[in-house]
Amino acid sequence: MHVFLYRFFLLISSFATQNNETIKPNNMNLIQMGLGASLMLGAMIAAPDAAASKGVEVEHLGSNNTLIRITGDSKYILLPVQESNDDAGISILVDGKLDRNINVRLAKSKVDYYVPFDLSGYKGHTVVMNVVTTQNRSNVREAKEDVCWSDLCLSDTFDTSNREKYRPAFHHTTLFGWMNDPNGMFYKDGVWHLYYQWNPYGSKWQNMTWGHSSSKDLVTWEHEPTAIEPNGLGAVFSGSAAIDTENTAGFGKDAVIALYTSAGVSQTQSLAHSSDNGITFDIYPGNPVITLDSEARDPNMFWDAQNRQWVLTLAHALDREMLFFTSPDLKEWTLQGAFGKGIGAQGGVWECPDLFKLKVDGTEKEKWVLLCNINPGGPFGGSATQYFVGDFDGKTFKADTDASGNIPTKWMDFGKDNYATVSWSDAPDHRRTLIGWMSNWQYAAEVPTVQYRSANTLPREAGLFRAPDGQIYMSSAPSPELTAIRHKAVVSGKSFSVGNSARKFMLPATNDGICEIALDIEAKKSESVNLLISNKSGESVTMKYDVGAHTLSFDRRESGIVDFSQDFPAVTVSPTFEDDNKISLRIFVDKSSIEVFGNDGNFVMTNLVFPTTPYTTLAVSAKGRSARITNLSIFPIKVK
Repeated sequence: MHVFLYRFFLLISSFATQNNETIKPNNMNLIQMGLGASLMLGAMIAAPDAAASKGVEVEHLGSNNTLIRITGDSKYILLPVQESNDDAGISILVDGKLDRNINVRLAKSKVDYYVPFDLSGYKGHTVVMNVVTTQNRSNVREAKEDVCWSDLCLSDTFDTSNREKYRPAFHHTTLFGWMNDPNGMFYKDGVWHLYYQWNPYGSKWQNMTWGHSSSKDLVTWEHEPTAIEPNGLGAVFSGSAAIDTENTAGFGKDAVIALYTSAGVSQTQSLAHSSDNGITFDIYPGNPVITLDSEARDPNMFWDAQNRQWVLTLAHALDREMLFFTSPDLKEWTLQGAFGKGIGAQGGVWECPDLFKLKVDGTEKEKWVLLCNINPGGPFGGSATQYFVGDFDGKTFKADTDASGNIPTKWMDFGKDNYATVSWSDAPDHRRTLIGWMSNWQYAAEVPTVQYRSANTLPREAGLFRAPDGQIYMSSAPSPELTAIRHKAVVSGKSFSVGNSARKFMLPATNDGICEIALDIEAKKSESVNLLISNKSGESVTMKYDVGAHTLSFDRRESGIVDFSQDFPAVTVSPTFEDDNKISLRIFVDKSSIEVFGNDGNFVMTNLVFPTTPYTTLAVSAKGRSARITNLSIFPIKVK
């Protein structure tokens, strides 16, 4: 589509569907000003100026090689993207020298959306983009027919208003582009900082960069400038961050230190530091600080006050084990031990570790928890988070065994869509607050969104409890900040008996039915208790509490759009870790997800859903003898 016609279409559709004002060049654009924009309202499509093609010169050097010369003076060049196309490699030359390389799915036959490349740092310099495509073309004439060349444009603005039906209302998402692992999270001066694996140049995995958001309440997120970008050592993969309160690294007291994987030809570990509370980072010139002769990634570190040392856990990915390093200064690291070979789930690579200590509920006893994310090999296919409970002496980790002397495999979440779960460092009040990537590598790039891809789970508080089988398990309850987003209940404290005939309750009509459902179930001698969440289109999610088996299942096979992947329609099953036929549930329904927390987080199920129309009804029934439902409340969710 021609640039002018596309801009006109975008303007009209914006007024027709959302009544949002299209951002003009002189407006205070959220990205342009670098201010905190609520990520719940973020978006991606650009609205180029009518004359935006001026200032861009295109020279075709061959069937697969093109030069883009930028002669105009604007903040962005907007690159047209076609999702189904292959990546084009783009080398950014500044004054004739290579500055960086990016990969973009430049449009061939149609433009799905635009992504911005920021030119503001190159003012006064000559910028040339050397583009190498992978298209099968016979000659230059054929290459010239790609729509991307005529739709390239300069602009001082980039429209970030939301155009996605399925963008969550109270979960963290990016303003635009692809997102996967959360990383580098820390808390400082009343602010929760969340970094994440981000592709600024499209909605599929590529160009891994640390994006950054911040929050004062773990619900409302503000967009921050890009934190760490790829360099000569490679893309910026996952890692961690912490506050160096004792200036052990020599970058200043209370400097924020980040450790991350540089993913080039090899995977090495790099260090960066920040003196402005994590807004900008300086890359350590002595990088890499850890090198191995095999693939290792996602360093996660903490200060071990007892032993006066930094401890780092590193995923030895292909060997399916975790490595433990220590350091006095975050620069020089010593390998101390390893854990994992032949233990736990071994069906995929081990990634994104975390190691922390927790008290066992109701006791003064402390145990260590080692998170180990795995892909594939999850209990229901694809990616998932397993963990081990045990002891750590500052160098080595030893996992607890069961009554048979075996190390059991334990799962943090029994849905399909919680991966790369890690915790914030330096959280207040000795909290261990977690968050994960709410998707699955089986279909993450195929879910029915374009403007953004993927959200984070709700924040959770980790704990330990002893189950009826005598084993210690980790709980992850909803963070206390989530109670503040409850609005006045549309159903409040209902108690009733239920049998084969379902009792029905309407979900809130406001905000597309997003809500929290809370209830207690006393199953007595029922065979099962069923919860059905449905819409007027006949789409539904069924949760079944199997009393005899002590399990809760989640069936999303009829939940809405499910045909984008054969792996998406699924039934997941969680143990309920009880022996008295009683469970309590908190169910959070957002526009494209349902998260179920049972018995204060003793069991959790996170699953994506894509209903064609919002869910409107909750139906509760029991099979066999009647069950007792108490304290049923349905809270609309307040969103800003």
